[in-house]
Amino acid sequence: MDHLRRIGALRRKVTRAGLSGLVVTHLPDLRYLSGFTGSSAALAVTSRAARLFTDGRYTAQAAEEVNAAKVDIVSGPPAVSAVQWLAAQPGAAMAGFDPAWTTVADLARWKDALPSSLRRSFLAALPASLVEQLRQVKDEDELAIMAEAALLGCKLFEHMLGFIRPGLMEIEVAAELEYQARLLGAEAMSFETIVASGVRSALPHGRATSTRLPRKGFLTLDFGVILKGYCSDMTRTVHLGKPGNAERNAYNSVLEAQQAGVAAVSPGVTCAEVDEAARSILRKDGLAEAFSHSTGHGVGLEIHEQPRVAAGQITRLSPGMVITIEPGIYLPGKFGIRIEDMVAVTATGGQVLTPAPKALIEL
Repeated sequence: MDHLRRIGALRRKVTRAGLSGLVVTHLPDLRYLSGFTGSSAALAVTSRAARLFTDGRYTAQAAEEVNAAKVDIVSGPPAVSAVQWLAAQPGAAMAGFDPAWTTVADLARWKDALPSSLRRSFLAALPASLVEQLRQVKDEDELAIMAEAALLGCKLFEHMLGFIRPGLMEIEVAAELEYQARLLGAEAMSFETIVASGVRSALPHGRATSTRLPRKGFLTLDFGVILKGYCSDMTRTVHLGKPGNAERNAYNSVLEAQQAGVAAVSPGVTCAEVDEAARSILRKDGLAEAFSHSTGHGVGLEIHEQPRVAAGQITRLSPGMVITIEPGIYLPGKFGIRIEDMVAVTATGGQVLTPAPKALIEL
């Protein structure tokens, strides 16, 4: 990973924003910029320098992981040291911070650590995260890792098709999936695995319970793995036993909507247009009211990143962005269906990173 290049790109953003420096505390942002994977650190960036502050537990780890910034080992809160260092730089006038990741208590602590003359004016809340803007567009290294993580997810789904049977508890299904993920090299799951069967499939976020899989009904699996820090995310809905006409028709509507969303992915297209491509299919089939969430979201070092693929979202897709396309319908007391792929935006369209089967599977 070219952390020097990333910090350089951030520096230019800091200068353009009229700031003399920036304090970064969100751990995924720190990992993106410096390679540091510990649990406590802060990065101070100016137009000329970058310095990472962490504590003594990470002396060896920081020395090994960080080469794009000088490392300082401190005894107090790393962010306080970062703010003090920024304030001590020649010509320091105003340093930005990301209010999304800064508590009121943190900000008060930072201000208390500043010289009294700087307490009122030195720290400025950013209107939008500068690092998040950079993270939206993945480089070749990131795309390669994400493709690998996505294929690992597809392998897991393939395994689960041979494991799923009526009578198993949802938590047994989740446990098997997560165990196999570890055996295949996953560092962790991207989020708590969703296993929702029968009438519980109508819960968009139906976490696994002791409910037993029915002899007949839908089963939704929504899961992802973390590989080298990067998340994957996919959903497949299968049917235990033979589906009726209503179930089959509903499934085909969701599949058509999902494929329309994928087909709409292209550079320059707005996120709202992708959302509408999927949503319009369900609207045509009288299922728009049953689709209760947005069509997708960005994925990367975090499971939910910018951009949001939803109505009203004017962000235009750029090559290198990775988003999910995941329309679903939820009919309380009956069933639910969701199908989700990860899609990388390319120069000419979109590349599906999760090529597991999507046609209705009957088990």
